Amino acid sequence: MSLVAEYLSWPFLIAGSFFLLVGAIGVLRMPDFFTRLHPAGLVDTLGAGFIVVGLMCEAGFSQTSLKLLLIPVFLFFTTPTANHAVSHAALADGVKPWTRQKENDSS
Repeated sequence: MSLVAEYLSWPFLIAGSFFLLVGAIGVLRMPDFFTRLHPAGLVDTLGAGFIVVGLMCEAGFSQTSLKLLLIPVFLFFTTPTANHAVSHAALADGVKPWTRQKENDSS
């Protein structure tokens, strides 16, 4: 592996790790189940995409990098579908979405 590929891959790996960490914090800070699905789905795709691009730079142009290219493609299609299915199942099970209470409604 060349030195250029190594210097090119590390920013992608660090950016992917950063987005996954920020997404995990976002999941913890959200008030209910449905709002937690949003950062989990977005950051899963973005963070994993950056990490896979960094790994592709590490692997160089080979069969391994072509296999790694399939991972974000599958994530791009499966993550929104899975989030939709989970939220639909939660609604069918009776989980109520969070609503903000107004200051006047303290009763």
